[in-house]
Amino acid sequence: MAKEKACKNCKRIYEGDLCPICQRKDTSDNFKGKVEIIDTEKSELAKKLKINKKGLYAIRT
Repeated sequence: MAKEKACKNCKRIYEGDLCPICQRKDTSDNFKGKVEIIDTEKSELAKKLKINKKGLYAIRT
């Protein structure tokens, strides 16, 4: 099983080599908290964290 990583740029949590959102390799495997955004239009948290795509994100990298 691959270890989860969080992108330092967009905070997306993923497994693999490149971030699926911003295509960068600048990652951290030491992050705090997770939030899953399902509907970016209605989510106040997504607006506050400036997230515009649904998925699993780290609170702090």
